[in-house]
Amino acid sequence: MTTVLLVGAGAVGVRTARQLVDTPGVDRLLISARRGDRAAELARAVGAEPVGYGDLPSDVGAIALAVPSGPAREVAARAAAAGISTAAATDDVDAIQALLDLDASARAGGCLVVPGCALVPGLADVLVRHAADALEDVDEIYVARAGVGGEACATALRKARRDRPVEWRGDAAVVERRQGTELVWFPDPVGARECVTVASGVELLHDAVPSVIRATLRAADASPARRGLGVRRRPSEDWGAARVEVWGWRGGARVAVVYGVIEPTAVAAGTVLAVTTARLAGLLPELALRVPAPGARGLGVLVEPAPFLAELARRGVTAAAFEGAAQSH
Repeated sequence: MTTVLLVGAGAVGVRTARQLVDTPGVDRLLISARRGDRAAELARAVGAEPVGYGDLPSDVGAIALAVPSGPAREVAARAAAAGISTAAATDDVDAIQALLDLDASARAGGCLVVPGCALVPGLADVLVRHAADALEDVDEIYVARAGVGGEACATALRKARRDRPVEWRGDAAVVERRQGTELVWFPDPVGARECVTVASGVELLHDAVPSVIRATLRAADASPARRGLGVRRRPSEDWGAARVEVWGWRGGARVAVVYGVIEPTAVAAGTVLAVTTARLAGLLPELALRVPAPGARGLGVLVEPAPFLAELARRGVTAAAFEGAAQSH
């Protein structure tokens, strides 16, 4: 019997729960949240079992974390010490690093810790690796994101846009001065959005493609679809988008591979988190792992892109190649 624990009952947690209960092999889904009433309500809605917040049952095969950065760090640390693999949807730069810092603990516990299992970072990193596999050598990576998956995600995005930006240059992450906005074209209906450079997930891009010389991640502000309409929408109702642009060499020519994703952010993040967690629990064996050894690493390093993307597409989250010229930088 395979038991999975989901921590979090917000916008991303709801989508993760729905995906997990529909995953073959998940015999028992446990749900906990800081607010017990929300955990109980979600558990009733999807046919799962609520458990106390902070509980870590010994029979859990893997844990999905759809909570803010602080609780994610705490639960992941306890899980690694107990030898339980964990996937986290957090996109906060400090939380990502804190989870990667659990590498030694995860190795000792014989488990995996996977931060950034959302749209960006997460699906974007898999697309970067997929694009890199189509090239002979990669030297530049540009990723952009728009949309948020809930209030915690919106808070993390505001923080990321306030903090000093970071780019990967040469062999190190470099803190940059705050620069102006850049217009990025996302798939419709998001379209063109003004984006700024942020730090969240830049090092995961380098980990996915170690040969890269320059890697940059940009983020748009809250969706304009939430403004000026007379009705306030929840962040989880916004369209999310990701644009992945990978430059390199193929057949003696310098070319770019560009992918785009358009999906409500909470839906995309919940699907990525659920699929990753199911794989960590030993399910979905068709999703081959590039580096199955214990440790802490991002999705761009962990999974083989093609089968992972195929599973997401089967669940309704699909990426597409951009046609026409890439953006200049």
